[in-house]
Amino acid sequence: MLCALPALLSEGLLRHTRTHYQLPQGFYPLESLFLLLALLALARCRSLEQVRYQAPGEWGKLLGLDRLPEVKTLRAKIGLLCDQEGKAASWQSQLAKDWMAAAGSESQNPQENAAGLFYTDGHVRVYHGHLTPLPRRYVARQRLCLRATTDYWVNGLGGEPFFMVTMPVNPGLIAVLREKIVPQLLIDAPQPGTEVLEADPHAVRFTIIFDREGYSPDFFAEMKKQRIAVLTYHKFPGEKWPAEEFSTQSVKLHTGEVVDLKLAERGTCLSNGLWVREVRELNADGGQSSILCTNYKLDLTRIAALMGARWSQENFLKYMRENFGLDRLIEHGTTPLPETTMVINPAYRRLDQQVRRERAQLQRLQVKFGSHLLPAEPTPEQTQQFEARGGELREKIQQQEGLFQERKAERRKTPHKLTLKELPEAERFQQLCPESKHFIDTVKMIAYRAESAMAGEVREHLAREDDARALLRRLFLTPVNLRPDPAAGTLTVEIHRMGSPLQDAAIAQLCKFLTDTETTFPTTSLRLIYSQVGSG
Repeated sequence: MLCALPALLSEGLLRHTRTHYQLPQGFYPLESLFLLLALLALARCRSLEQVRYQAPGEWGKLLGLDRLPEVKTLRAKIGLLCDQEGKAASWQSQLAKDWMAAAGSESQNPQENAAGLFYTDGHVRVYHGHLTPLPRRYVARQRLCLRATTDYWVNGLGGEPFFMVTMPVNPGLIAVLREKIVPQLLIDAPQPGTEVLEADPHAVRFTIIFDREGYSPDFFAEMKKQRIAVLTYHKFPGEKWPAEEFSTQSVKLHTGEVVDLKLAERGTCLSNGLWVREVRELNADGGQSSILCTNYKLDLTRIAALMGARWSQENFLKYMRENFGLDRLIEHGTTPLPETTMVINPAYRRLDQQVRRERAQLQRLQVKFGSHLLPAEPTPEQTQQFEARGGELREKIQQQEGLFQERKAERRKTPHKLTLKELPEAERFQQLCPESKHFIDTVKMIAYRAESAMAGEVREHLAREDDARALLRRLFLTPVNLRPDPAAGTLTVEIHRMGSPLQDAAIAQLCKFLTDTETTFPTTSLRLIYSQVGSG
């Protein structure tokens, strides 16, 4: 686990902790608690309760203490750290600002660095408890409507997370972008100077990338006025373009792989009169994927690569859910929402479901009536049966149309949204305690970024690039010998051998890289040295 320490410190695990958090004097210092939480995340300890099944003495050695805290003590310490709402958001915002600046400085293309690239997507976190009747959300991975909270994540190219916003009442992606995400990016994200924006009419502050849920010509126009570019799929692409317009282009993906795609581009006028770039990709089956972009400085192939890279954010959420317990509750409890919070009227939702049901029934009857035909040469009996059946279907259609119009009229009279105060008492709800969840999720983000940085170092030494994270997961659980030398001011971490010479060679290169960082163990003056057992 100590192999992850340089990466964790580099990602800012202890950089701003003393600024945002304090603890009363005790046996466990603040730095040890943050380090423990990050190492538990990397060890795939999915909940705090699982700490009771860990070896306390062995984990204590990793922290430089006698033992790790008991679950009761750990929960008490986290409760003190999360006693004030908003601390975790402030800490995460400071980290996000550092990460965005670092991502910009690492960019090889200054123009792309100036614009910035931020992927936005929602993650539905299902709640199975009974403390409060949360609103139902559609969970795509389960194809069900379940009680849940929606988190909106903002990631960089490649899926590295920057920050996330929790919405107990989900107003939709467009509203969250407009009210939460874009204002924070305007404050924290690196942007070109005023003189650059004034000199170049096509220069943008940054580019936000999202899926079809955020399609809105009016929103695109708002962002364009603020010099913010958008990149998304066209929700209503219309007719297919002629195949002759497409040409084969070499597209370099964010992973470095180069693929050949058939692309074409046009200028497209949206419903509000806004002209945007429309890029289409011709698929092997003849289908066409339509992409809209308001960044006029991006190359055609770059647009296709950036839109395809949106799946890296989907993969990030899947990996976090499966490996880091992203959906796990940290604290059981609720806090009240403001009574002026606007929510969907449950009565309107029920009527809307009835309208959809009656419309579907009406369409089925119309299909039956349209497919009810006479044979080519009908007999008198067949003609009589045809007329009787047709009259029966017409009568059912008229009844169904009346019922459908009646449900629509009821829905029209029912308000779509109400304030929380106006809801019936039985249908009011509260939000789950957000602070501790936000705090632990920030620690998990740091752990994921640290693991990603280490994966980048070992990936080039493996036969298959996909084995990097699997090797690290095994490395974190590999025994080591700890050899402190107070006189020399060093702590040597000797890692036991892995399962194959190829893995040993990759770990040997990682040890050399980690040693060169000259990392000092927190709260001590011991410099970390990494080696393998028997390496000499």
